[in-house]
Amino acid sequence: MKNMISINFTICIVLAFFFFPAINSQSEQTQTNDKTQTIKNITVEEAQNLIEKNKDNQNLIILDVRTSDEYMGEHIEDAINIDFYSDTFREDLNKLDKEKVYIVHCQAGGRSSKALDIMNGLGFKEAYNMGGIRQWKKKGLPTTTK
Repeated sequence: MKNMISINFTICIVLAFFFFPAINSQSEQTQTNDKTQTIKNITVEEAQNLIEKNKDNQNLIILDVRTSDEYMGEHIEDAINIDFYSDTFREDLNKLDKEKVYIVHCQAGGRSSKALDIMNGLGFKEAYNMGGIRQWKKKGLPTTTK
């Protein structure tokens, strides 16, 4: 009997080892409410590739959710700014075209992650959290003050 319990316990541990990382990774990477909505985290490199491929596409929006002071200090070229800490943040997001594609970022990734959750709840079709502008700059990617 003790052998059977030991074998069952070992099987459970092995299964948890193989399946838990996949489940955890998926919940961090992608939230999809239906087949037409994509809300997920992406790397800075993936964001850069998406921006480069859609340079002349007005349906791709870079959304900076830092404060206006942070944004004015430096930001990714062509990014629009909606302050996460604003009392009207949710309403301002809700005014955006939900059919467009959004790359969202903040300073380090916390606010943009929360913004993505809000966008998910508001029914945005496609939105990506690239994390923070710190990671962008660490990769040597350009910013502007214009």
